[in-house]
Amino acid sequence: MSSTPTPPQRPPIGASEAGSASVELVIIAPALLLLISVLVYGGRVAVANQAIQQAADEAAREATIARTPEQAHQLAVEAAIHTLAEQHVPCTAPLVTVDLSGFSLPPGTPATVTATVTCTLKTADLAIPGLPGSKKLQARSVSPLDTYRGRQ
Repeated sequence: MSSTPTPPQRPPIGASEAGSASVELVIIAPALLLLISVLVYGGRVAVANQAIQQAADEAAREATIARTPEQAHQLAVEAAIHTLAEQHVPCTAPLVTVDLSGFSLPPGTPATVTATVTCTLKTADLAIPGLPGSKKLQARSVSPLDTYRGRQ
């Protein structure tokens, strides 16, 4: 009597993959969270750069409206700080420097005012491994003084 060998029994389809979805999630989740964090970081830096450039533009424009260098400096700093606050940029101690050397030139001579805004952007709350907790950003803007207006 010869009997035919029975083929080995296979487990039901999908039974050998039990728990693989959990393993995949454990492997993919940290990478996905890191990617999302890096995208948020990039967005925050890009928005802050635009806001800081706008603050520098406003500072330079306000300085050119003033009649005296002292008034120009005061207006420029106020405009930059106000713009950064309005844009909700999380800066630590923003620094506004204004080059007012154009005020010393006689009327009729082309002159400019340059405003530079420096900001240290806080990024520590993102907790991205390998990235610093802050990033220094700077923007510069030049605005012409009215050539024929009196300067003091």
